[in-house]
Amino acid sequence: MTAELVRGQNAPLPQTRLEITVSADGPLLAGSTAGESGEELRLSPLPAAAHRFPVELDAVPEAVGSVSVVLALPPGARFGGLPAPYVAIADGGTELASFTITGLGEESALVALELYRRQGAWKVRAVGQGYAGGLPELLRDLGLRQPEPEPEPAREPEPDGPVDYRHPSRRPAAAADMPPQPVAGDATGWTMEERLYNQVWGMFEDLARTIAAYRSAADFAEARLDEELDRALSDPRTRVGPAADAARDQAMARQADLVDQARAVLDRDLAQLAAEAEVVEPALPPAYADWDSPVWHGYAVPAEPPMAVRLGDLHLPEDPTLRIPMLVRLPLERGLWVDSAQDRPRALEVAVALAARLLAAYPVGAYALQAIDPSGSAATALAPLADSGALCDPPATGAAGVTALLARMTERVDLVQMALRAGAPDSLPPDLDRAEQLIIVSDFPYGFDDRAVNQLRYLADEGPSVGVHLLLVADREDAREFGPVLDPLWRSLLRLTPLPEDHLADPWVGHSWTYEPLLPPAGSQVLPLVLRQLATARQAYGS
Repeated sequence: MTAELVRGQNAPLPQTRLEITVSADGPLLAGSTAGESGEELRLSPLPAAAHRFPVELDAVPEAVGSVSVVLALPPGARFGGLPAPYVAIADGGTELASFTITGLGEESALVALELYRRQGAWKVRAVGQGYAGGLPELLRDLGLRQPEPEPEPAREPEPDGPVDYRHPSRRPAAAADMPPQPVAGDATGWTMEERLYNQVWGMFEDLARTIAAYRSAADFAEARLDEELDRALSDPRTRVGPAADAARDQAMARQADLVDQARAVLDRDLAQLAAEAEVVEPALPPAYADWDSPVWHGYAVPAEPPMAVRLGDLHLPEDPTLRIPMLVRLPLERGLWVDSAQDRPRALEVAVALAARLLAAYPVGAYALQAIDPSGSAATALAPLADSGALCDPPATGAAGVTALLARMTERVDLVQMALRAGAPDSLPPDLDRAEQLIIVSDFPYGFDDRAVNQLRYLADEGPSVGVHLLLVADREDAREFGPVLDPLWRSLLRLTPLPEDHLADPWVGHSWTYEPLLPPAGSQVLPLVLRQLATARQAYGS
């Protein structure tokens, strides 16, 4: 059967010698481009209502991860004023996948399909991304040069009269090959670490788009059911009686069939991603690994910081068991906020685990931990860091301690910024600690006067660019007395929760993902083990 795709859905491509066909109810340009910056977009030489061109995926360079199929209308035309264009992929005359691109308006150019590498095989994704600015806007977005015309192929004469390309005949597709066995590190990158990072993000994107396709199909089925029921009610022949019951049953059966088909595709994609997660998770280095990974038992302080660090796991309600590691690039571009509104003791526990994970990701002397605990109530939670020597100094307590630490960190930010603006980083005082700084702030806003609050806001805004980061443990409601003055502070921080909560959005379709914090398993000694390793390395470094 042909895979009839909806926006965001993907399907496997069992063959690599393919033919793209485009059908529309008016003239347009069609072509393809490799998905790497600087590649040329190759378009048909003349607008036409139908296009057919080959794509040889075996000829795509290994460094190129995707090929896009693009469409563009002549000047002045808009897709919203035309019937939906139809794009299909065939192998030797057998149609493999198709996409009817609906929901368009003022757009005059669009990326219709994306053919992309995944786990050593090729897949197709229905994109349907339109551009109201036309082909120039599409080119800018893809980072492409001006299009290079393709030689015009010989075409069969078009039939007389109008052709409805929205409902073309379907031909049975060849049986798809079994999906390839997943392999850890099967992504682009110069190092295994980079390949694993890109692979995790590829899984993240695939899951986001797969769920989007399923939800879109389910919404479409529900909308069509409503339309059919409305038509039945508006027709006197099917408004009441056996005819009404039959019409309703048929409409509900069609809806259930559509949802079942969409769920079958979703289950297939989820199974493939779950199999990939099973081989990727054990291969992750410490910075990317969960606390229960055996890799931590062989942990050694790194000589170089990694590309990223894992801050938790993400999942969606359609399959809560499929977890995607939440990897954040280093150095951090913004501070972290562990929301203590749900459970303050657990929030402190999460903060300590995050601080230890960040410290363990850096070479000796390249990362430093500071702590602010005005009332001393976080002493027990901070004890693992304090007792192991992971904290540079004892936690700052009382108004005087808070003021002194914030003043020192503010001065450090000012000095580094001035040196960088002057182009003279070597002019910094020799006693200035050059290590990146992470400041754990507990009990905010208690113990903070107006000056301290302003310094904290300054550090949140200006600190990350010069290696000073905040890890705030706070309940926003506790700071309501400051009014909107603190709104920029909260917005500047990445909010994390000590208990699972669906509050983070992905950058592709904007799903609400449930964030799960990373904590060592109950009774595990992995955190003390890592902190001892760090302490031993610091002693050797200082001797």
